[in-house]
Amino acid sequence: MTLNFDLWVDRSHSDSVKWNKYNNQDVIPLWVADTDFTSPPQVIKELQQRVAEGVFGYGFTPPELIDLVVKRLAERYGWAIEPEWIVWLPGLVCGLNVAVRANVSQHETSLMPAPIYPPFMQAAQSEGRQFKSVNVIEQNQRWVADVAAAENQMDGSEKLLMLCNPYNPGGTVYRREELLEQQEFARRHNLVVCCDEIHCDLILELGLKHIPFASLNADAEQRSITLLSPSKTFNLAGLGASMAIIPNPQLRKNFLQTSEGIVPHVNILAYVAATAAYRDGEEWLSAQLDYLRVNRELVTARINAMPGLRMLPPEGTYLGWIDASALPVQDPYRFFVEAGVGFSGGAAFGAPGFVRINFGCQRALLEKAMDRMEAALQSLER
Repeated sequence: MTLNFDLWVDRSHSDSVKWNKYNNQDVIPLWVADTDFTSPPQVIKELQQRVAEGVFGYGFTPPELIDLVVKRLAERYGWAIEPEWIVWLPGLVCGLNVAVRANVSQHETSLMPAPIYPPFMQAAQSEGRQFKSVNVIEQNQRWVADVAAAENQMDGSEKLLMLCNPYNPGGTVYRREELLEQQEFARRHNLVVCCDEIHCDLILELGLKHIPFASLNADAEQRSITLLSPSKTFNLAGLGASMAIIPNPQLRKNFLQTSEGIVPHVNILAYVAATAAYRDGEEWLSAQLDYLRVNRELVTARINAMPGLRMLPPEGTYLGWIDASALPVQDPYRFFVEAGVGFSGGAAFGAPGFVRINFGCQRALLEKAMDRMEAALQSLER
């Protein structure tokens, strides 16, 4: 199989959210978390075959896909799950919202790391609910949620701990001892834990392995809602096939009841794509990881050589968290847009002095963006 991640697909005149944000502007979009890579060849082939059937009635979850998920989690992550634990969803963000609504009343609160992927905060504030932040601090060149420091703000109203591993936006891959600290914190305060693990297949740091929170021990398993999807792994985000894995029968029942009549079924084409990706996508994934590792090294080296910018090397995901707080500008996001580079603004994550970069793109485009950043920063020094 010949795989070319330098292949350019022009999405500027398509339905791409990423590329249409700066439509008719000379801005390189490095923001929303989808990549510019074509999906695995077998995914494209099987989607074409399914479309050729010409009939698109209601469908059910393919038994093969369920078996693939169970096998994948056991073989890749040492996590033995039962098929009935899986709740299929048309997207991971709706899973965040259902987890909040199923476990937190309007007079109770959620906890989450800060800064964090914006839909966490949006879900936690649904229908007037509130949340509390667990500060993320730098430790040994990594961003880590400081759960110990959160003890002094606990008042008993907290019902849900929302985690993200690998961490979006900082790229941290949590170690077992760090996860165990989070689990013990949740046990001590009797919290349900909703863990977004959508980037779990995208581990860039050699020697690291993703550890599912629910796989830690029996206590973690029984208080957990794990959100997963092939969408980031295989660039299937626009199709929408995700899942919540919920071992505890009561938590699963509450989740399903809260979803009823609100959360739609998964698209039949999403099921086709997810099945093909999990069955036949490993060679493609391995090649993508090799490509992303080089992109990560490029971005980390060049950004850290730029005056006023700092980025810790992400251990996982294709996202980097750039500290631009030392720049003599009021709004780093707007500054770089005017320079022709469109990041995700840190304000939406709760950190206005930062921007988030998506380096899941062709390397030539990434080099061009770096050149524009350097030119813009040089203009500040004149």
